[in-house]
Amino acid sequence: MSTDHADLANRIERCWTEPDRLDAAAVEDAVGMLDRGELRVAEPDGDGWRVNAWAKKAVLLYFRVRDLETTEVGPFEYHDRLPLKTGYERAGVRVVPPATARYGAFLSPGVVLMPSYVNIGAWVGPGALVDTWATVGSCAQIGAGVHLSGGVGIGGVLEPVQAGPVIVEDGAFVGSRCVVVEGVRVRSRAVLGAGLILTGNTPVIDVTGDEPVEHRGEVPAGAIVVPGSRARDFPAGGYGLPAGLIIGYRTEATESKLQLNELLREFGSSVGS
Repeated sequence: MSTDHADLANRIERCWTEPDRLDAAAVEDAVGMLDRGELRVAEPDGDGWRVNAWAKKAVLLYFRVRDLETTEVGPFEYHDRLPLKTGYERAGVRVVPPATARYGAFLSPGVVLMPSYVNIGAWVGPGALVDTWATVGSCAQIGAGVHLSGGVGIGGVLEPVQAGPVIVEDGAFVGSRCVVVEGVRVRSRAVLGAGLILTGNTPVIDVTGDEPVEHRGEVPAGAIVVPGSRARDFPAGGYGLPAGLIIGYRTEATESKLQLNELLREFGSSVGS
């Protein structure tokens, strides 16, 4: 952590532990750094990720610093504590009406927002596409070249402050109407078939070998995952619980969306649009 970050982190921690001594300037500075991409709620740390809990605290404190105010954007009116993000042309970001990003979210150059929503604290990498009606929750980390298809729901997290956000790493493809929540990590170049729901406790089962291999809270790099179920016995009978099934891994032959759809349709799924 840089000296400047360390000093600001200490000021935010004091605000958190001594609520009666709110340092509004420190909170504004921290959220401004999130907005400019100079600070991230979570960042790569070797093969893992490190959560900067103090940055999440700054986001929570920001709601105390701000008052409700009305913002008019053409025919639209908003009444909220947080301002809208601005400066898209300067940042090299394409935003299609009525897409909305809150101040405190960072959008890298080359990002495209179709009519969608990006919440405060989120970080979206270069060249990522957030497609129509997709949502990127607070503090979620979306890597370079990621495609979030229509209606995707990437969950947000603010509390508890030590909880990790959802992370979708570089080059991943998330199919239509997928839901990823509870700090799940989708590793680089993974593909999630349409309609898949992943929570921190959803088993992701590799069924490509002779024996199943189970993962929880993480999708392996390059894995191609479709919605599935796993049988469980209950007092009232046997029922299927949701699971993700790894049916293969990305290769040169499955790089295009068309090729991926052809593979996924063999298993009754697709990536969607």
